[in-house]
Amino acid sequence: MASRPVFVAVGNPDHLVQEVPVTFTWSPGFAPIQKKKNVAAMHEAARIAGLEPLLEVSTKSEEKLGQRLSAFNLKIETPAGTISIESAYQGSKVFEKGGPYTDLYRMDSRTAKKDERIKNSGAITGFDFFGQKWPLVPKTAFYDWLYLSALEPHEDFLKRLYVYEGFTDIEFNPGKSLNCQARTCALLVSLIKLGALKDALRSQGDFIAVVASDSFKQDHSAELRQRLLL
Repeated sequence: MASRPVFVAVGNPDHLVQEVPVTFTWSPGFAPIQKKKNVAAMHEAARIAGLEPLLEVSTKSEEKLGQRLSAFNLKIETPAGTISIESAYQGSKVFEKGGPYTDLYRMDSRTAKKDERIKNSGAITGFDFFGQKWPLVPKTAFYDWLYLSALEPHEDFLKRLYVYEGFTDIEFNPGKSLNCQARTCALLVSLIKLGALKDALRSQGDFIAVVASDSFKQDHSAELRQRLLL
């Protein structure tokens, strides 16, 4: 058995995204067909719990919209040209022993994510995106900002996401990762419903102010929250 979160757009200024854990039978293996089996099993368990329809946001999604919204496929315009969200994120990391490795901007998403320097440069200390520095806290702020900045020009098109009760990413393991494209999609829907997307993206300070309080309401923030309190 496995447990993974469904991310629900709450649409409340004080609580933008809710995590709903769903338990289902896990099919082991790395083949795409196994991943799709797990998506189907998770969505069926969520349906029984009253959460449907859901959108899987990953390259394993059965829906083209979910595939297009994957950080591996989604692109953002930058001073270095058009690059994927994944490459932008990896190439902006600053570590104790190096970075940002901006040559990753020119690489495809998978190559950028697997670059050995990402694993061997010590602890991550922050982000540097074309000279704009981002802190580690709020924990997903930089990733969310990148993702939402790429999507903001398509706000009207993205209102079609309203039909979904929640968003999933079968690759996301809350025990191992913080950032999740499905969570960011739920954040996007909340901000659009509140009419706050453009205001949130007006500046770095505005964005951090919008997402800061909600960042610590997520279930997998418990350990980080505890460390900050100590």
